[in-house]
Amino acid sequence: MGGVAADEGAGGVKAPDGGWGWAVLSGCFVITGFSYAFPKAVSVFFKELIREFGVGYSDTAWISSILLAMLYGTGPLCSVLVNRLGCRPVMMVGGIFASLGMILASFSTSIIHIYLCTGVITGLGLALNFQPSLIMLNRYFSEKRPLANGLSAAGSPVALCCLSPLGQVLQYQYGWRGGFLILGGMLLNCCVCGALMRPLVAPKIPKAKELEEGKEGEKEALEAAEKTKPKVKLLDFSVFKDRGFVIYTVAASIMVLGLFVPPVFVVSYAKELGNEDTKSALLLSILGFIDIFARPTCGVIAGLKWVRPRCVYLFSFALIFNGTTDLVGSQAHDYTSLVVYCIFFGISYGMVGALQFEVLMTIVGTEKFSSAIGLVLLMEAIAVLVGPPGAGRLLDATKNYMYVFLLAGGEVVLSALVLAICNFLFIGRKTLPPADKVENAVVTNSAKMEVFGKTLEGDDEEEKGEKEEQEKETKKVKELKEEEQEEEERETEKAIDEVRPESIIVDSQEVERFLKEPQQNGGMATSPETCL
Repeated sequence: MGGVAADEGAGGVKAPDGGWGWAVLSGCFVITGFSYAFPKAVSVFFKELIREFGVGYSDTAWISSILLAMLYGTGPLCSVLVNRLGCRPVMMVGGIFASLGMILASFSTSIIHIYLCTGVITGLGLALNFQPSLIMLNRYFSEKRPLANGLSAAGSPVALCCLSPLGQVLQYQYGWRGGFLILGGMLLNCCVCGALMRPLVAPKIPKAKELEEGKEGEKEALEAAEKTKPKVKLLDFSVFKDRGFVIYTVAASIMVLGLFVPPVFVVSYAKELGNEDTKSALLLSILGFIDIFARPTCGVIAGLKWVRPRCVYLFSFALIFNGTTDLVGSQAHDYTSLVVYCIFFGISYGMVGALQFEVLMTIVGTEKFSSAIGLVLLMEAIAVLVGPPGAGRLLDATKNYMYVFLLAGGEVVLSALVLAICNFLFIGRKTLPPADKVENAVVTNSAKMEVFGKTLEGDDEEEKGEKEEQEKETKKVKELKEEEQEEEERETEKAIDEVRPESIIVDSQEVERFLKEPQQNGGMATSPETCL
């Protein structure tokens, strides 16, 4: 959808695609489960809250809506905190907030107290865990990222299968207050998951040895690179220049209006048809059980070589499947039809959950993902505040669940059409069909070269200036070395002349005299021995 960005982690560290990444994936699994399953699991307590405080369906629906709004609306805040402090400390503080909110909500005396405690405080804590976990997952996985996203997203249905029956049991045994208190204690496990988010660190380069060997040029280059290194932006708004990102944000905002409505109201719908509370809560477990297998399976499919470049169209298909399921499910009038509806909704909902953030990661890449996800979640938060409460108000006005499911299905289908059509019209023409590989390769390569040529003109000028400066410096260094060598040669010659003795120098005239007058130079004394 606009091209695949380079996948490198913070500081230019390449994604390891394994190793400690599997521990990070396990933490993301738990965090995703708590973040998405809690708004649905809390709906089990809605009947008791209506009796306790004398409110309507729309009033209790605000609890789930505020939870989701905090989960999405605090996205920019989470992005700033992550870029400033890192993922691990932000997640551990978020775990404390999530637990504290549910514990305080168990002492509430009005529905407004629950809005503030469960909705705002717990929602903020889950947001401080959810977004950093996705950022860390994106940093640790590149080639296996679709599979990792599918496995991580499977935490939501697993938690839903466990929390919904658990909430029902806690309600019978300890009441809604005791249930909130125990769930608050369970949320402290978010701190443990946050401790697993070890940041990626670039390998150390042995700079000292290179500097000892006299590589002064490299030292200057490293210092210049550190000075010119761009500062990390706390929130990067340049993602809105990407056409694919804008289309995704608009479609996702429409999608959220109806995506979370059916899981919130399906339990109340079953109770309205005269089913027992335990039997009604079982529908969420069925939905979650199907969702468990749908998400990893869709992740594997999205990771295929032919499918991964076109994952946006697979995401559009998943949205159409989900919306159509809501439209058909609105005609259910007995428990069996609701079970069938939950099975198909679980499949489509799992596909949407597995592909939702994989598409966004593909559009913006690793470097801008921390800012992009915060801005996307902020745009979706407005829709979350309108979706479930609007459906609850519609239910209070009509007293018929059919209209609620029809509205939700229509909104999801509309988002799919916006995403697919806009992508095909504005972005899809850039990618060419796989049939004409040879001819298209030349066209795409030339197009890429033109784009890179235009975007890198400024960089080329800067590089030329740097090269000229480097050449001047090298010429100066060579000239200095040559002058030093000449001076050394002169000094050596002078030293040799000074050391040479004067007696060695002989005059030619003295040599001739010595040869002509041998007696004067060396006469022999007469003696008896010599006379013989």
